[in-house]
Amino acid sequence: MQLIPFLISQTQLQEQSIKNTVALLNEDCTIPFISRYRKESTGNLDEVQIAQIVTFKNRFEVIEKRKRTILKTLEGLNVLTAELQQKVEDAQDITSLEDLYLPYKKKRATKAEKAKQQGLEPLAKIIMSQNSNAIESIAFKYVKNKIHSTEEALEGARHIIAEWLNERSDIRTAIRYQLERFAMISTKVIIKASENEKAQKFKDYFDWEERLDRIPSHRLLAILRAEKEGYIRPKINIDNEGILAKIENKIIRSNNTCSQHIKLAIQDAYKRLLLPTLSNAALQVAKAKADDSAISVFAKNLKQLLLGSPLGEKRILAIDPGFRSGCKIVCLDAQGNLRYNETIYPHSPKNDSSGAIKKISSLADAYKIEAIAIGNGTASRETEALIRRIRFKNDIQVFVVSEAGASIYSASKIAREEFPNYDVTVRGSVSIGRRLQDPLAELVKIDAKSIGVGQYQHDVDQNKLQKSLDIVVENCVNAVGVNINTASKSLLGYVSGISPKIAENIFNYRQEHGVFKSREDIKKVTRLGDKAFEQSAAFLRIKDAENPLDDSAVHPESYLIVAKMAQDLRKNISDLIGHKDLLQRINLQDYCTQSVGLPTLKDIINELNKPGLDIRAQAKVFAFNQTIKTISDLQKGQRLPGIVNNITNFGCFVDIGIKESGLIHLSNLSDTFVSDVNAHVSLHQQIIVEVLDVEIARKRIQLKLHKSTSI
Repeated sequence: MQLIPFLISQTQLQEQSIKNTVALLNEDCTIPFISRYRKESTGNLDEVQIAQIVTFKNRFEVIEKRKRTILKTLEGLNVLTAELQQKVEDAQDITSLEDLYLPYKKKRATKAEKAKQQGLEPLAKIIMSQNSNAIESIAFKYVKNKIHSTEEALEGARHIIAEWLNERSDIRTAIRYQLERFAMISTKVIIKASENEKAQKFKDYFDWEERLDRIPSHRLLAILRAEKEGYIRPKINIDNEGILAKIENKIIRSNNTCSQHIKLAIQDAYKRLLLPTLSNAALQVAKAKADDSAISVFAKNLKQLLLGSPLGEKRILAIDPGFRSGCKIVCLDAQGNLRYNETIYPHSPKNDSSGAIKKISSLADAYKIEAIAIGNGTASRETEALIRRIRFKNDIQVFVVSEAGASIYSASKIAREEFPNYDVTVRGSVSIGRRLQDPLAELVKIDAKSIGVGQYQHDVDQNKLQKSLDIVVENCVNAVGVNINTASKSLLGYVSGISPKIAENIFNYRQEHGVFKSREDIKKVTRLGDKAFEQSAAFLRIKDAENPLDDSAVHPESYLIVAKMAQDLRKNISDLIGHKDLLQRINLQDYCTQSVGLPTLKDIINELNKPGLDIRAQAKVFAFNQTIKTISDLQKGQRLPGIVNNITNFGCFVDIGIKESGLIHLSNLSDTFVSDVNAHVSLHQQIIVEVLDVEIARKRIQLKLHKSTSI
């Protein structure tokens, strides 16, 4: 099996594109760099397609490594024939590879092994030849030592035959086919669990049956979680009689006493060995698909969250609301630096609302506050109502900000390094304020799994999840670009080509030498060599640099091209920036070379037209319905403003300003069929919903997406 044909078969991409992409990956180029600055080589592949190549390249390498191990083992056992070696080398996946290796794998003390030790393998071979009508007489010859009867001898022989059948790849493949396409998964409640209050959230699965190949990912993950918690018992069901008949037709070719024993061996092999192993494997395959689906949902949500609307460099007063412990207030400057912190107690039990109003009003004046960020946790609605009572001297925007993961950040090593002299409550408030200024820059400091925008994220393969989310964060950071003179170490660490150590070196260089004045200065950072510079430079922006291209996505390797364009127009480079009429006069064909083609040149022109343009929309003020305080205030038919706070395969959850989020099932997103929730809503989108149903006891709210954009 060769790498390039394997990648073509898995991705359906063009051969030359794959070859060039693999070559770039082998040169330690990153996905963001390849997708943005090597379009001519890749045939304009995007980051998703390149990530596909990376995934299957890694899978190929795992398979090849396993092949080498198996071949070496088989050679050591002196069983490696030319035919077997060819089969191993031709294997396309781990499953077929392990099937080939199974007969030679070192086994535990199985029933078949014990029977072989008792000398019954020749008897098993005679039975499988199916030529004798007097097998009992032949079996009598094996009654010796620990074999006390003919039946014991025949039973031992059947155990050996059962193991042979279990090791046949054609039989295993046939059963897998049936399981993958026709298996049903059913569940039964464990009697004691039915009375458990916590088990009630899994009530729908107390008695359930569904096709395994059609079960939605969220439902399978819910069933497996319920099993893990001891509430239900799942089972894989299939047409056992039909499968047994197919195996018998494949194996049995006579109608004598031998065939009767083979039939018994087939039944034993199927029930004891094949079905338990393969049905469990089928469930694991379904689980892996469910994981992939859930991870895909999480990745989409995370991307939308990271690319959420920033307010920008504004002076922020951030509040982490609370009742008994008070509201923690911090004042941040436009760069997110902490200038002041205090705790106020406007709510019960102290109810010092007048003192809180005076304090907030005076801080807004003293620190020239432009916006207020309120965490959306406990006491959020009450705090927002308090803020809206204040008559500020200047126009101050008020935002409610998701605080998911803020507590994780506040107790992290990163937070301790940033604020060694402040406790977790102050750090959490700072995080809330900075999220309003720039969600991406702040959220990269938090483990993505803690942000709370996934679907059963704790039940999926954690390594696969982490790799997927890391790619999302890296792609988002590089799509937006990073101001090298203000970025945190955490943010710098996600820039293409920048390792955590180099990020730390950049940060330390800034502390020692002051701001970077040009992209050339970046080369002075310790351990940042030519390769790291090539991969990272275009994603690192420098404001107010002498060369305006240093604050753009134009790669330094293309600076000479831009200089030539300007020279041909008899202008300076700065004259081209943002001047559409001048840029339209450039004939791109004049600047094509062997390595630089139209894709790169078009990107350069687009960037010159709007250099350093933030691809994210600006944050907008949003207000919940102030009359809705709890779930009890909801009534069927109400129309309410809400914010999408999570997206799943079965719909989306909406924050309507109370503790419980409401669900818009995908059937209620549109009057027509909905195949993709993301085609109708996006994370943190401000929408209008209609209340369809409220179950106060189960704390469930059913909503419908309203076509109107206003109440």
